[in-house]
Amino acid sequence: MNTAWNRILFGSTLAAASFMAHAAIAAPSESGLEDQTVDLATLSTEITEPALSLEEVSELKTERVADSSVANFGKESYHLDSLIASPDQDQAVVTSVSQLSDVQPTDWAFQALQSLVERYGCIAGYPDGTFRGNRAATRYEMAAALNACLDNISDKFATKEDLEAVKALQEEFQAELATLRGRVDGLEARTATLEAQQFSTTTKLNGEVIMALSGFLDGANQVPAGTDRESRARMTGRARLNFLTSFSGKDLLYTRLQASNQAINFGGAGPFFETETGTSMSRLAWDTGNTNNGVILDRLSYMFPVGDKAKVTVQANNGFHHYVANSVNPYYEGGGGGKGAVSWFGERNPIFRNGTVGNNANGLGLVYNLSDKLGVDVSYLAGTAQSAVTSAPNASGETNGGLFGGTSSLLSQLVFKPYKGGQVALTYVRNEAPLGNIQSGAGSVFAQSPFGLGQGFSADSVGMQGTFRLADQFAIGGWAGFTNANQSGTTNNAKIINAAANITVFDLIKEGSQLGIIAGLPPQVIENDFPGREDTDTSIHLEGLFQFPVNNNITVTPGVIYIINPNHQTGTDDVFAGVLRTTFNF
Repeated sequence: MNTAWNRILFGSTLAAASFMAHAAIAAPSESGLEDQTVDLATLSTEITEPALSLEEVSELKTERVADSSVANFGKESYHLDSLIASPDQDQAVVTSVSQLSDVQPTDWAFQALQSLVERYGCIAGYPDGTFRGNRAATRYEMAAALNACLDNISDKFATKEDLEAVKALQEEFQAELATLRGRVDGLEARTATLEAQQFSTTTKLNGEVIMALSGFLDGANQVPAGTDRESRARMTGRARLNFLTSFSGKDLLYTRLQASNQAINFGGAGPFFETETGTSMSRLAWDTGNTNNGVILDRLSYMFPVGDKAKVTVQANNGFHHYVANSVNPYYEGGGGGKGAVSWFGERNPIFRNGTVGNNANGLGLVYNLSDKLGVDVSYLAGTAQSAVTSAPNASGETNGGLFGGTSSLLSQLVFKPYKGGQVALTYVRNEAPLGNIQSGAGSVFAQSPFGLGQGFSADSVGMQGTFRLADQFAIGGWAGFTNANQSGTTNNAKIINAAANITVFDLIKEGSQLGIIAGLPPQVIENDFPGREDTDTSIHLEGLFQFPVNNNITVTPGVIYIINPNHQTGTDDVFAGVLRTTFNF
């Protein structure tokens, strides 16, 4: 009986040894089992020294272990320079395993551990070469360690007496072992379910759904001339599914499916097709195309790193510069999505859209970090890269196409980040527009097509944008842009400007909320050699929004858009529109 009981004490010591060495797997907690997680599969049973013989085991009956040296334990892989705090303190006598509600670093079990570590080799240290044994162990932790070492003990001590000692230990910790094994079985079952039902080993799926109520007040339109607009409200929606695939852990294949019943423009679908409000200036941020609720391939791109400082992006469908380049408007840039600005104009400097042609745009992009504070963005897009000719000839009968022969846009940008929360960028865009459309989609009719549809031109645009987080709850930002357009085959020249400023207040009412105010000048033709296509007045874009996170997955954003002198023309009633956007992310 004494022999069996001594083996119980030895087994308890061994259990404490095993668990303390693997404290990274089960975080100890005095509050109970709920705070503990044990992963038995990772417990090591590597032997670094010969196992104890039965004679050596018998020497451990009741005497204290005085040898506290652990310098040689696992020296091939570990350096245990933080093992104990005070190995020579007096130890309390333990007469029953049931007393081990805690095992302190000064207890006999801890002292026994020092010898077992270098003599038995049942446990291993941390990957950083430390043991971290100066911690208390609860009965649940003792049980976990015992459970982990049962097979090892059975293999090394095959005598009847030793097996009886193991059995006695199992009986002593029966309740704790049952609880732990139940949890492990449950974890294994859930893991098996996840492995069987996982979407993909290389692809993550996320989604975004927008449900929006929008409306505007009545008034007189200038485009088409003499047309009045009537107050109306409507409910629209859009859904996106994003498939994010990585083959190396550093690359990203981005595939997006989209379905929508949102008209391409709250104020029309483009030049000379102004409807409802009569101006593109009222276009909503998520007006990305009406698919009649049919599913389309909306975006397809592949990004991969080149060295430590560069990333290359190939855009094969629906390419835009802001998918590659930093628009430097982080609190309002939503990528045509469900967060940020509620207007198309408020998302970013319109020159980022110059020359892009929606789903027809394809190209290449490069982001290169010169340093932690300085970077370069380059993006090239071709509107007809997938075709040898353009979709229609221009006024001169030209049918240029391909990656470099048709509608195209080249952006280059220098980004400077002086501090966290502050950034400034200088941007240049060169675009060729054989069909006569600049495609910014946010300004007047003349700014869209300075020389008329079908009248090809080239344009050079420069811009500067910046944003500055001045405090935890306050930021300012804005941009300015200038475009110089030259009509093909003539000396006609047009100059277009735009500008905006924004103020952002964070965490009002609730953490994560955002109050935003935007004021700006939509793209305006201030000079034009082409007769009759110069804006005669000045429009002002005013926008306010409050982005409120209901929870981690639902965001509600009420917003208003007020356009003074729409289309930069006199005689047109101001546009006042309101929206209530609800965004679901999953």
